[in-house]
Amino acid sequence: MTKLRISLINIHGLLKGSGLEIGRDADNGGQTKYVYELAEFLSQHENVEHVHVFTRLIDDPNLSPEYAVPIEIINDKLDIRRIPFLGKKYKAKEQLWDGLDTFVNGIVQHIKLHDIFPNWIHSHYGDAGYVASELSTILNIPFAHTGHSLGFHKKNKLLESGLNEEEIEKKYKFKQRIAAEEKTLELSEFIVTSTEQEIETYKPYKNFELGKYHAISPGIDTSKFVPYYHREQDSDKQMEEEQRKYWVAETISKFLINPHKPFILALSRPDRHKNLHTLIEVYGKDKELQSIANLVIFAGIRKDISKMPESEKDVLTDLLLLMDKYDLYGKMAIPKKHDVENEVSIIYRYAAEKRGVFVNLALHENFGLTVIESASSGLPVVVTKNGGPSEIIPTCQNGELVNPLDENEIKKALRNILTNENQWKYYSNNGAINIQKHYSWLSHVNQYVDLVNENLSLSSGSGIKKQHYPNINIERLKRKVEHLFVSDIDGTLIEPKLNNPGLKELKEHLINRTDKMAFALASGRNLALVKQVIEEEQFPLPDFIICSVGTEIYYTNGKDYILDKGWAKFLAGRWKREDIVSRLQEVPWLRLQEEEAQNPYKISYYYDKEKYDHEQLIRVLGAGWYKVNIIPSHGEFLDFIPKRASKGNAIKFLCRKWSIPLSNVIAAGDSGNDIDMFRGAVKGIIVGNRSVELANYETTKSIYVAKDAASSGILEGLKHYKIIK
Repeated sequence: MTKLRISLINIHGLLKGSGLEIGRDADNGGQTKYVYELAEFLSQHENVEHVHVFTRLIDDPNLSPEYAVPIEIINDKLDIRRIPFLGKKYKAKEQLWDGLDTFVNGIVQHIKLHDIFPNWIHSHYGDAGYVASELSTILNIPFAHTGHSLGFHKKNKLLESGLNEEEIEKKYKFKQRIAAEEKTLELSEFIVTSTEQEIETYKPYKNFELGKYHAISPGIDTSKFVPYYHREQDSDKQMEEEQRKYWVAETISKFLINPHKPFILALSRPDRHKNLHTLIEVYGKDKELQSIANLVIFAGIRKDISKMPESEKDVLTDLLLLMDKYDLYGKMAIPKKHDVENEVSIIYRYAAEKRGVFVNLALHENFGLTVIESASSGLPVVVTKNGGPSEIIPTCQNGELVNPLDENEIKKALRNILTNENQWKYYSNNGAINIQKHYSWLSHVNQYVDLVNENLSLSSGSGIKKQHYPNINIERLKRKVEHLFVSDIDGTLIEPKLNNPGLKELKEHLINRTDKMAFALASGRNLALVKQVIEEEQFPLPDFIICSVGTEIYYTNGKDYILDKGWAKFLAGRWKREDIVSRLQEVPWLRLQEEEAQNPYKISYYYDKEKYDHEQLIRVLGAGWYKVNIIPSHGEFLDFIPKRASKGNAIKFLCRKWSIPLSNVIAAGDSGNDIDMFRGAVKGIIVGNRSVELANYETTKSIYVAKDAASSGILEGLKHYKIIK
């Protein structure tokens, strides 16, 4: 059995090898912990060769410098790889959508550079789903996906709360998010859910039927979340734990008049959906409950509430106002912070030692990780019946399910557990035993690896279930390319007026080229016309196509052409297509070419050579002219493209992405729109039948001007550069 190399993709949030900042903000909750622990336990599986976690590189003075380390080694089989995009500052997940194609590019470049092609990808959340779909298409590597939360439901909740569609779209980018989730359902091999119930949440999506779903319960680290009566054998560890417990006790007890009473514990982000205010209402209204137990709420990590994001600030302010309303000083603790990695398990155990109870009253809980963590520590629970807990509690018998909006029901459940010692012990013992049995990471990872292997064996690792790319051959992308030969088509490769001199011989050389030589076509033609010439001339399929005067790049795999969206995203900056078309209407010697000659980053005209006036074009374009490349060719065509777009820049982009030295690129052309291919370290071949724009060029160290025309001239140049004999 082939050992698995798995790439996990988790873009937003803060991931590092030590001290996860869970609860720091809305983007650093259960998902971050889930992904990190999944990676850790996958790396310990005997059938896994290596796990790479891909995330965003953040170099922000307000955050730990660890997030700026490009490759962080966690263990021999696990690392975190950080890819820069959209600047260095930490950004909320909603602000990352526009940079995802750049992120895809960065990952492809990184994988190629470090030769770490995975045989399986797993994405987490909608943004990573989009990235995995793109990577899967480019690299022909199958992927699975975990949603964590879905855009469709969040959008509906926000609309129901009274916000209008325009403002939520502006902030949350739901169109992009839901489109990405639809694409993920269509292209992923399977979707991982935490519960059977969660599968239902995908039903509103158009592509629901195209998805395949597997409910695999998340695990917990059962060596960390141990029952409260467990004693460490290692004396150093025992000392460390005693110290931590002391500080946890100090943190809580400084709020309380009688810290020895049992306590009702809640632990979550300060999110309205977590419904913490209802718990305070229940406790605040019931004097008997106050006499039995203290209330302890860990609501994320805060320094200064006034500087927190609006939604979190509102929730925390409400909690403190409710504490004041019911005069709960001395009975309620709301600590400002806790060490998520090292203290959460201690908090649960400390609460269990005090004969307390854990409460989670979320309006809906996809799974309920805190429910199994507390149960594993021997702490009984009172938990929402909406979502995952309704499957956990019947399995583990570790507490009571309640309607999170029914204050009476919540109060009864709390009293029942806190005042009935037999009931408390029953729930405590069941939790400690059954969680270990049903919800360990070991169990999760074993099921997951079996599913991945089953999936790979069914497809024999080739051809992706729904992508219709049966002929993709990843070996072409994985190979170590040393040289890249790029040729223009019309007038360079082929010249029908001269009966295509040398074409047959050049084709033979390209068909028989070694793996170390990649071949690209660069043309002013659009993709359809490039494909047409490949078929008509029975030309060997190139590795890359740069077309539409450098405004589009495609990879060719078998019979499929995959657009490089990262290149399109690179061109989009400062490009105002409609404005340019509008301004050029006043130039009488320009005539727009047909619709099929146009694309989002190329405006193509016919022009009258006798009347061509470059200065007039600059005047008409106004102050923005310097953002536009004006490219005349063959004395009749005129293209306006973004300044960044050109065959030459496209070559540089490809070389960066696929780790090909620029000095090992040879480019052949015959006209004005080929000039910038020859700049920099690239070696140029100008064929003998060159157009007027290249008439003055002479052979130099980096440019060879051939005597022969078309393909014969290319062969002459390749011999000059000692690529062929």
